[in-house]
Amino acid sequence: MQDIKTKVYELMLTNRRQKGAYQYTLPSPYSYPYQWLWDSCFHAIILSYYNTGDAKKELLSLVAKQFESGMIPHMNYWQEPQKTKFPKIDWGRKNSSSITQPPMLAYATWQIYQKDQDLEFLSNLYGHMKRFYDYLLKERDPRTHHIAGILNPDESGEDDSPRFDQPLNLPPKQTIKQNYKKRLELIKKNRECNFDAPFCMKNFFWVKDVPFNSILVENLKLLSLIAAKLNFDKESKYYHQKTLLIKNAMRKLMLEDGIFWSTYGKDYKKIKVKTWAIFSPLFAKVATEQEAKNLIKNFFLNPDEFYLPFILPTTSKSDPAFDPKGFWRGPIWMSTNWIVFKGLKNYGFTAEAKYLLDSSLKLLEKSGFREQYNPFTGGGYGARNFTWGGLVVDMLEN
Repeated sequence: MQDIKTKVYELMLTNRRQKGAYQYTLPSPYSYPYQWLWDSCFHAIILSYYNTGDAKKELLSLVAKQFESGMIPHMNYWQEPQKTKFPKIDWGRKNSSSITQPPMLAYATWQIYQKDQDLEFLSNLYGHMKRFYDYLLKERDPRTHHIAGILNPDESGEDDSPRFDQPLNLPPKQTIKQNYKKRLELIKKNRECNFDAPFCMKNFFWVKDVPFNSILVENLKLLSLIAAKLNFDKESKYYHQKTLLIKNAMRKLMLEDGIFWSTYGKDYKKIKVKTWAIFSPLFAKVATEQEAKNLIKNFFLNPDEFYLPFILPTTSKSDPAFDPKGFWRGPIWMSTNWIVFKGLKNYGFTAEAKYLLDSSLKLLEKSGFREQYNPFTGGGYGARNFTWGGLVVDMLEN
């Protein structure tokens, strides 16, 4: 496995960029030539196995453009690339976007701390994390129902996922252009409401996404540990309590017949689209042992659902939206494989986790570092030299 670890590090170095005092990593030089929030968290996790100094720089550049509200934008525009096919969207700001992404920051920070026990770094990041997670707990939950909302599909990190078809009024079968047009229309409305989360969500797009909240739960748990390490005992207790409140709210408002569904609207209409998201509660131990067993038996190991020649497809084979070549609508992405892998390990599904890791390694061997992969053939799609495949380094160590 030393060969794959070497290739991952070479890729991370190739995609590294510097702007003044800030160092960051591009997901893909041509296709994604900027800095993204959860991508940088993934990069920091990967880099922590090679050089914790570089991992820390990744996160320090990420939080450098944090808003006064505490929100961390999902994109930082450090410099304009010479060549790119990535569309430049008007977010109403010059140097960043105006929306966020799944809050993996505390996880990445804790991962780095585990490697070198650097309390000074932990302290430097804590203020940024506190403001970010406090923003999510307040502004993304204006009714205090203890579930965070997103105001745009892009905030999920899965732009075209079929989980967002109903809120966008799109059919299960669609083109990338149709989806993109709808999301651009939504961004225009977001600009008109100044990206004010409570107002924008209430009036244009109000989704409570299962993976986003699962990631939030796990990260608040780690933020609580970080606060305790820094002797902020009252804050540690506060964030721990928030994890429990969100878990309970997810069970109350999202769970039906053993599956956690994303919801939309003020009355929590369930979006019953079978994507990889049904496994994401395992990442934060939101599901019970029995619920986890049922998910694995009925969906993970079911060839009519997710158990395809290569795993794990982002949408179930049985779902009307399934398209093995569609963007987030069937192909495999390494970030979601990594999240599900962690969830499987949480519940003791060691054999299934190993199978998922082996499948991930086979995809890299067959098609290289690509953005996504066909679950039937293993063929690579989208961006090349895409960094998310590097997450196998973390999977190999756990």
